[in-house]
Amino acid sequence: MKIVEVKVLSEGQKEVLRELWNNEYPARLHLKTIADFDLYLNGLSNTKHYLLFDDSDLIVGWTFTFLREDENWFAIILDHQIQGKGNGSLLMNKIKSKNDCLNGWVTDHENEVKQNGDLYKSPMPFYIKNGFAIIAETRIENEKMSAVKINWKR
Repeated sequence: MKIVEVKVLSEGQKEVLRELWNNEYPARLHLKTIADFDLYLNGLSNTKHYLLFDDSDLIVGWTFTFLREDENWFAIILDHQIQGKGNGSLLMNKIKSKNDCLNGWVTDHENEVKQNGDLYKSPMPFYIKNGFAIIAETRIENEKMSAVKINWKR
């Protein structure tokens, strides 16, 4: 596995990442087209992408950081076939090495369904293991997601 940092995603990378997003995130976060994906990414500022490549040079994971309301935020997605093997922590450690503080939204329940019909498993234990605190009083509840804020500080 290797991590490559990129400022701007190629069209090919965007298609792979949109597919990864749609396969691994809850179905209600589905991004139908590249235009939808671009609309999401273009709404972020100061974005930095970190792509995780396997030994065959295929993208199997992605994390990115961005600024929102003067706070550093992140998101992370791993192909389900490589989860639970330290790859998520590898990506987390990369962005933690470049930031003093990170914020994210995490689904804290088991009520979500992925596009393929499988249950979306809350990644909360992963974030706790990686040193994040749960900010229980800060939630997001809308048609796209139900999640709690998490925070990590160096």
